[in-house]
Amino acid sequence: MIAELERVVLTTDLPEYSLRTGDIGTVVLVHQEGLGYEVEFMTLTGQTVAIISLFSSQVRPIGDREIAQARVLT
Repeated sequence: MIAELERVVLTTDLPEYSLRTGDIGTVVLVHQEGLGYEVEFMTLTGQTVAIISLFSSQVRPIGDREIAQARVLT
C-alpha cells in the first residue's frame, strides 16, 4: 500500500486538471486502507495545481529506475 506523503505517478490522463499520465503527485490522505488516495499535484516551484481523490488504479508508486521530466501546463 502507498503511504501518506509518498510520491506517486499518475496512470491516466486527467484533462480537466491539465494532468497527464506520468505526472508526479504526493499522497496527502489514504482512503479505505488503500482503495483510493487524495493526491496533491504541484508545479516545480511549489504551486498547487490540484488536489484530487483518485482510485488506487489511477496512481502507482515511483520505481527505482525512473527520472522526472518537466513540462509546461496547458
